[in-house]
This record gives sequence, C-alpha cells and structure tokens, in this order.
Amino acid sequence: MGLRWLVVLLVAAALVGAPFALAARPVPDAPRDPVALARLVRTSASWGWSGTVRTSGALQVPESESFATLGQLLGEDNQLRVWWRGPQEWRVDRLRSTGETDLFRSRGLQVRWVFESDTATVSPVSRIRLPDAADLLPATLARSLLQGVRDDELSRLPAARVAGVAAPGLRVSPDDPAASVDHVDVWVEPSTGLPLRVELYGADDPRPVLTTVVTDLDLDPPDSSTTVFRPAASTTLTYEDAVDAASAANALAPYDLPATLAGLPARGEDPAAVGIYGRGPTALLALPLRGQVARPLRERLEASGGARTTAVGTIAPVGPVSLLVTPGRFGRGAFLLAGTVTPEALERAATELAAVTR
Repeated sequence: MGLRWLVVLLVAAALVGAPFALAARPVPDAPRDPVALARLVRTSASWGWSGTVRTSGALQVPESESFATLGQLLGEDNQLRVWWRGPQEWRVDRLRSTGETDLFRSRGLQVRWVFESDTATVSPVSRIRLPDAADLLPATLARSLLQGVRDDELSRLPAARVAGVAAPGLRVSPDDPAASVDHVDVWVEPSTGLPLRVELYGADDPRPVLTTVVTDLDLDPPDSSTTVFRPAASTTLTYEDAVDAASAANALAPYDLPATLAGLPARGEDPAAVGIYGRGPTALLALPLRGQVARPLRERLEASGGARTTAVGTIAPVGPVSLLVTPGRFGRGAFLLAGTVTPEALERAATELAAVTR
C-alpha cells in the first residue's frame, strides 16, 4: 500500500474515531426527571437551530416506485444539513456522493429540488404524507415518538456527549400489546429540550435498527433567507397537487376510515382516506392503493424473505416494521398497512378494514 493511501486511511480513521473519543470523556450527569424532560422535548419544535445530522438505518423496505425514498431513508446511511426556524419553516438537504436533494418548507408550500436533474417540485403542505428526510431529524423523530406516551412508559438514562453537549437521556418503553418496538432512547440538549440523538430498538435487537444524531449544532436561529428556495435560471419548475402517494390517496380515495383500527386510536384528527393510528413508538399507517401500485408492491413482498400470504393479505416483517398489502376487492384497489406493530396487529387491522370498506 502506497504512502498516499496510508495517509487517507489514517485521516478517515481519525474522522470516524473522533465522535467516539468525545463520547468517552466523562459526561456531567445531573439527575433529570424523565417526565419533565419529555415535556421539554414536546415543546421544543419552535426552537431555531442549524447543523448537520447523520442517520443510519437497517430496515430493508421492499423497493417500490411509489415509496422509493423510504428505502433510502430507513435502510441506508444519510448525511443531512439542516436549517430549522420552526415547524413550518425549515430546510433539510440530503447529501449524496452524486449530489443532493433539498427540501424547503415555507409559507404553506414544500419544494423538493434535485441537484442532478436541476428540477424543483412545488407541492402544498399535507398533514398526511409519507416520511421524508425532515422526519428523520432527531428533534422531529423524538417529538413524534413521544406523542401520547404515558408517564409510566418513561425512564431516565445516563447522560451522553452529543455534538459537544452533555445531553441527559430518556428512554421510552411502550406498554402496548400491538407494539413491536422494544424501546427508544433519546438524548436531549438540556436548556432547549432539543433532541440530539435518537436510537430505536426492536424486540431482542442488541443494536438500534434506526439511529439519528446531530453531529454539529448551532443554537442560534438561522436567517430567514436560508429556508427560501431561489431557483436558478436553468432550474425546471413543476407543480404537483400532492406531495406523494399518501397525500394523493387521502385526497382522492372514496371513503373515510374508522376512528380506531386494531385497537389503536387515530392520531390527530379523525382519519379520512388515509389513517395513522397508535401512540408513541407504536404507529400504524393505513394507505389505499390503486391496483397498478398494489400489484407490484405485493409481488415485492412475496419475493422478500419471511413474507407469507394469509386470507387478509401478503405480510412481511422488516425488523420492528411490518408491512401488509390486502387483496384488491370489487375493483376498489387494496390497502397497504405498515407500521411499528406486530404482524398480528396488522392482520387484525386488515380484517377490520375489509368490513368497513366494502
């Protein structure tokens, strides 16, 4: 091996080892009440910040054209650059070796710009949509995972050093028979409540199946100019009424879903055509699919390891996430049921949906 490659490897090792060296230093660990810490996290959305985030996922979601980004977000390593002014005004860039994809949220609109093609897609903000890069930030993910969590499901963890901050820790252990997540660990910036690191563990998993961590942090609110998309003269601009398949289905499907599914309550408002159910780390998505989307997705599930076909659909576990595609009935398409619930909960949900959408 030449000297040049030896230098490269040493530099790479130093860069990779630096965060662990920092984490190994003694961390001040003043006792923090986990309930009070969770309350602080829930109120942190309006705190402006900027920085970089690293995510690492081990969830191999079956490939599908309509859900392509999900596999990249949940099953790969991602580097993100963030400017956060508030829940309705932010920018998140997902950096890749070939370029980047930037998401902008401002004034009720979302813009997705792809560097390689120099195209920007403008869509209205939708309450119902598939996860995007912004949902994998430690702050947004932790707030979502804490939604509806009871006090008795919270416990304290030792502090850890994250992005140079001595961050107190919090564990969420869901107490729900439908839950497939064993626990979620969160470390928090103590003065603002901003989550800096989140680790999600499935049952019997010695390592997290999903980790997201702030690697560089600036707690000064970013300037408003950072979250506004300004296209170059060469950029191709397009407009879409729906940001993704879930948003489109919610607007166009011909029925409303029940207020509870598989014993799980709907999150937020009563569901329309797309339902999100559960609380805390236990979440279930019910998404209607057109036949041309359902068929190839069902085939992908059938080809994946561990998949099985039942009377209510084809089901495949992906770590703590389970997916089920129901059979199409009476020309009305099918449903994708997915979430951090047990396969048994998905089958129960599919049975209930078959009864209410006939």
